[in-house]
Amino acid sequence: MMLLDRPIDLAADATLKGAIVVASDFSPGAERAQERALRLARASDAPLALVHVLPQDWLASLQEWLSATRGVETVAGTVRATLAGCAQRLSQPLGRPVRAVLLSGHPVQALAEVAAACEARLVVVGALGQDSAGASARRLLLGTTAERLLRKTQQPLLVVRGEPTQPYERVLLPVDFSPWSAPTLAVADALAPVAHIHLLHAYRVPFEEKLRFAGVPDETIAMYRQQARSRAHARLRALAQAQGWTSARYTLLLREADAAPSIVETAQTHRCDLIVIGKHGTSAAEDLLLGSVTKHVVAEAPCDVLVSPASAHGPSG
Repeated sequence: MMLLDRPIDLAADATLKGAIVVASDFSPGAERAQERALRLARASDAPLALVHVLPQDWLASLQEWLSATRGVETVAGTVRATLAGCAQRLSQPLGRPVRAVLLSGHPVQALAEVAAACEARLVVVGALGQDSAGASARRLLLGTTAERLLRKTQQPLLVVRGEPTQPYERVLLPVDFSPWSAPTLAVADALAPVAHIHLLHAYRVPFEEKLRFAGVPDETIAMYRQQARSRAHARLRALAQAQGWTSARYTLLLREADAAPSIVETAQTHRCDLIVIGKHGTSAAEDLLLGSVTKHVVAEAPCDVLVSPASAHGPSG
């Protein structure tokens, strides 16, 4: 079907190297994702690729129903024209062409292949996709395109929920002091260079339950708690200073609580418009075990979420 693109051809197109790749299913959620991708591409001078995937099983069913390849090509041509129109509308405010990419296959796999072929700096998707219509607002991404993409791609993934009316202003950056922490700070700085950063560390006193079971006095446990808090505060400040941030750029937040619910609650309390969180998988096998904290945040966050692998260097904007 000549109307369709192939990832192998995109890899040979030098104009798409380092592109921001945004998925489109023509839904309202996809439109928000496109607008945010447009803003980021404009700020970073990155190429922008608009991608729509025709599911292979859908095409097969359509061909069987229409009983003719020509009918399927007609449908694909209509989708291609719609996608081209969307790309043209984005091209005008961007000031340069937006590449419309139409593929067939499994949507997640195809989008991941496009991102890899383009060496994309960022993949952008809407929080509401075709396969999550009617889902509870608190379960939008569980088992949907966005979460599955997290397992497939090594590119940073931005899940857009909010209306992209302005650059990001208040960013929540959860920190667990793993080796991924510093790179995640750099990604947040690149994506939201003028935003105020809320650095959050959620912690528990190590072995507190065992200490209580062993009869350790409350005063001693309280001392351990204060020590844990002081160490975390110092490490957060050191990370911020290593990034070159002045004290006016960031706020340090410490929560004695489980990380996943604490991140979501803090984002709500501080009215953050973006959460930047690390993706700890560094191989395909590890990606299958996407962290429970990351999964919870992507599913429950009240705002946009950027999931970043350790090797990422995000776009500015």
